Amino acid sequence: MLLMLQSSPMVFALFAGIIGLLVGSFLNVVIHRLPKMMERDWRAQCAELNEQPEENVSRYNLLVPRSACPHCGHAIGATENIPILSYLLLRGKCKGCGAAISPRYPIVEAISAILSAYAAWHFGFGMAGIAAIVFVWALIALTFIDFDTQLLPDDITLPLLWLGLLLNLNGAFTSLQNAVVGATLGYLALWGVYWLFKLTTGKEGMGYGDFKLLATIGAWLGWTMLPLVILLSSLVGAAVGISLIVFAKHGRHIPIPFGPYLAGGGLIALFWGQALTQSYLQLLAP
Repeated sequence: MLLMLQSSPMVFALFAGIIGLLVGSFLNVVIHRLPKMMERDWRAQCAELNEQPEENVSRYNLLVPRSACPHCGHAIGATENIPILSYLLLRGKCKGCGAAISPRYPIVEAISAILSAYAAWHFGFGMAGIAAIVFVWALIALTFIDFDTQLLPDDITLPLLWLGLLLNLNGAFTSLQNAVVGATLGYLALWGVYWLFKLTTGKEGMGYGDFKLLATIGAWLGWTMLPLVILLSSLVGAAVGISLIVFAKHGRHIPIPFGPYLAGGGLIALFWGQALTQSYLQLLAP
């Protein structure tokens, strides 16, 4: 099996796509539960600081309790938890009460499968290919968590940052020097924008999670990719923000998460960053 994965890019991509489909199902759990776990932790810390008794709450993590319908409490069985297929067989409704199941669940699973397969195809079997798939999974989780809660959990960004630096010890995506500079500049770039905006307007334009996410992307891809990532994420973010205001009557004072656009820019840079940068430099050349 290992020799087949090494020798055939198509087999490796297909295998990665299947694994990505299964992991996508777990990412749905992470997206839903991790913010709730963070909130519970914050409440416990506040109770401790105020010398109040801790709330008597049931165990809750990524594995416990078992997944269930939020409407009727119907426990989801193994046959109801097959990625994409179960959603189609159930026609997007809970088996217990018939309530609609959000289509985002199969969408996350499909995105995870497609991007995992493409990462495997693009980088091939090896350290870079496997690492790129993990990077994709993490960015998918961060994207949807930020959409829902405007949070970018340290539980994902910080381990991902250190993993990027470790991988680049052997130059998986860039040199270690570029990775360290990328992590530093990635953080400081948005930190500087944050303080400039705050000193100018008296308001906070973004969260610290955005700094950490761009630092993470810099640690993985190196500082040379940061201008491209910032440019792409800013353009897409501006286009989406204007569209929401114009077409969806989204209030101008309602914050729009920036993390998903950073993640999108990071993915584009991961796959096509070198080609895009070279094309841009060629346009500038006399």
